[in-house]
Amino acid sequence: MGFLSEGVAVITGAGSGMGRCLAQQLAAMGTSLAISDVNGKALAETAGMLGAAKGKVTQHVVNVAEEARMKAFAEEVEAQHGRATTLFNNAGVALLGNFEEISIADIRWLMDINFWGVIYGTHYFLPLLKREKRAHIVNLSSVFGLVGVVGQTAYCASKFAVRGFTESLRHELDGTNIFVTSVHPGGIRTDIARHARPGAKVGKDLYKNSVARFDRVAITTPEDAAARILQGVEKREGRVLIGKDCKQVDFLQRLKPASYWGTLAKKIEDPGATKR
Repeated sequence: MGFLSEGVAVITGAGSGMGRCLAQQLAAMGTSLAISDVNGKALAETAGMLGAAKGKVTQHVVNVAEEARMKAFAEEVEAQHGRATTLFNNAGVALLGNFEEISIADIRWLMDINFWGVIYGTHYFLPLLKREKRAHIVNLSSVFGLVGVVGQTAYCASKFAVRGFTESLRHELDGTNIFVTSVHPGGIRTDIARHARPGAKVGKDLYKNSVARFDRVAITTPEDAAARILQGVEKREGRVLIGKDCKQVDFLQRLKPASYWGTLAKKIEDPGATKR
């Protein structure tokens, strides 16, 4: 993987999950890394897992929802690495509750991270990426950026927004040195559900039920997800679907764009249900 191994990768949300696995796999290739997370302790743990990395590794405590901090992050990467070749806008959060159970403040919190974090990252790192012979932007959407799911109005809105932004940006940058990829993970075995924020009016039982449901449908490891993302970067794939479940959902929404929910709801409640 010459392009990746010889470059400088910027990763948000590197303190856990797919972000941590991306950092580990890139470090093993010899890629220089600028890893960031809002949780400094988790970020340091990731850095400690990289071992004697061949490339330079810098740590940056960053809240992607803060525009000024994202601008400073790009400046730090330029000062410490001199360049950036790949940007992984990976940081994201989840929110539990139907629309009537979540507040405007809940939605704003989620959108600031899931959507505006992607916008800030892209905006402030784009000048660095444009200097390179070849560069790549990877934006993390979701299988919930392909379908609307009950209890996920805010999350789906953010991930549909990331998908739309990414696809438009890819078309705008067509023919330039920068390629853009939208990533749609299915159920990945991370702690995103356990760390999800309950909506303002959500009952206590919903959290337990949601985590249990997530554990049933999360079939892909973050290690496998990270490897698939890196494969997509090397092959310059515009859209990366991760997991058999995501591919099934994508097929279902193409087959039944206005009525997929009846089938999908049964699948979520019973992952072993026969696909209709």
